[in-house]
Amino acid sequence: MNNSKPSIIIADDHPLLLKGLSDFLLEKGYNLLGSGTDGREAYNLITQKKPDIAILDIQMPYMSGIEIAQQCKGANISTKIVLITLHKEKELYQKAKELNIFGYILKEFALEEIENCIKTVKEGSPFFSEKIKEFIGVVQAEVSELDTLTPSEKKILKLIAQDKTNKEIASQLFISYRTVEKHRSNIITKLKIEPKTNSLLIWAKEHHDKLL
Repeated sequence: MNNSKPSIIIADDHPLLLKGLSDFLLEKGYNLLGSGTDGREAYNLITQKKPDIAILDIQMPYMSGIEIAQQCKGANISTKIVLITLHKEKELYQKAKELNIFGYILKEFALEEIENCIKTVKEGSPFFSEKIKEFIGVVQAEVSELDTLTPSEKKILKLIAQDKTNKEIASQLFISYRTVEKHRSNIITKLKIEPKTNSLLIWAKEHHDKLL
């Protein structure tokens, strides 16, 4: 690629987000070759227009951004894939890295990161949003804190996530109400949760997938 602006296609199944990104790129003078509203359109644009960079929503009808990246890799298409996502799952992030995806940015920070991302990718280097790395670092810390809980505490946390009261938990686990209270207190300390009203319930609901 020379010093001119790279050629780009974009795809997102949310019309407002697609328009916002399109307007932004055109305003900044980028060479926008086309835009698609689903994965199939996006893949066709890539194969027909052969852009330098494709900026894709990770979840779209017909084909996801990850599936498009897999197809491009299999077909030896040199277009560099940048994924824009609402998703902060570690698995998707790892998958993107495995597929040599060149960029991975969060939708909520897309406009503030996109220029830097395009510049970095154009120069042949991957751009993975610091915001995602920060989030995944936080998630890993949370998972390791979960590992400090005893099996009984994990069981109680799962029941809290299911909206069970202390009384119901005590009855279900054949322990006293006061033992449940003590376990709750220990869980709050170990997970470094602020001891506010319902703070443990909120935490348990937000992280219930890690309690399975």
